[in-house]
Amino acid sequence: MDLDAYAAEHGAQWRRLSQLSAQRRLTAAEVDELIALYQRVATHLSVVRSRSPDPALVARLSRLVLAAQSRLTGRPGLSWSAVGRFFSTSLPGALYQAWPWWTGVAVGFSLIAGFFMWWIAENPESAAALIGERPAAELFEARFVGYYSEHEASSFAFQLWTNNAWVAVRCLAAGILILPVFYLLWHNALNIGVTGGVLASYDRTGLFFSMIAPHGLLEMTGIFIAAGVGLRIGWAWIAPPPDLTRGQAVARAARSGILVAVGLVGLFAVAGLIEAFVTPAAVPPAVRVGIGMTIWAGFLGYVVVYGRRARAAAPLRVDRAP
Repeated sequence: MDLDAYAAEHGAQWRRLSQLSAQRRLTAAEVDELIALYQRVATHLSVVRSRSPDPALVARLSRLVLAAQSRLTGRPGLSWSAVGRFFSTSLPGALYQAWPWWTGVAVGFSLIAGFFMWWIAENPESAAALIGERPAAELFEARFVGYYSEHEASSFAFQLWTNNAWVAVRCLAAGILILPVFYLLWHNALNIGVTGGVLASYDRTGLFFSMIAPHGLLEMTGIFIAAGVGLRIGWAWIAPPPDLTRGQAVARAARSGILVAVGLVGLFAVAGLIEAFVTPAAVPPAVRVGIGMTIWAGFLGYVVVYGRRARAAAPLRVDRAP
């Protein structure tokens, strides 16, 4: 096949298709012409690929066909309706679909952190071994409280947002390997349990929860969700549904994970603002905890109400947790 002769014969049609594809407004006659040229050039591309697959010509014709196809079908773009569907259907549906996983992570994490807190509180010598006697305990308390107000609030909120997002990204990305997720959860549970246990051993339990609860409820829920969704991706590889290959199962779980990851960006932004502005606020502890609990309950209600609605409208497959 003589490619030069073929290009000379059909070059005018290719140029015309390129022109119509780039044209902003088309008349009815031009739309008909565009459709006809799109079909012809698609045929030309098929002929070149099968008889003489010159890379440069194949790439040129492929671009022409894709541009014409995009012009005919419309270019997808961001719209308020798409954003609304994401927050009213896609995101809560993905969160609700994975709820057995992240609630399981939450229960396991809470049991481990609670055990360490109880054990250290019931064994004061362990707290003394960790931080020393009473003067060290007072210094520990001052540092614990001062941590939330030692930085400028807006920069502190941004720092918290990026740090929590990084933890969540690691949980999601490491989910396919399973064990790194458990390591990250163990490290955080140990940190919280030891901190709470030391304060509890010196009768500062109320202080601990009044400083942790306002932001921690929402923040840790985001971590639990990231870890649960990450483990769900890993489990899709270990035990895929009978009707899917391992690759298909992982791809489907990963698509849901991407939706959750986008949603967690907003969740951690809210948690960071609470930790930077509400947790250190000079108001009664009940007010700070009440604000945090209200926002946290609102998030859970959003997941349950909108997630159920999304699942009822377009049922999602829920893979069983191990």
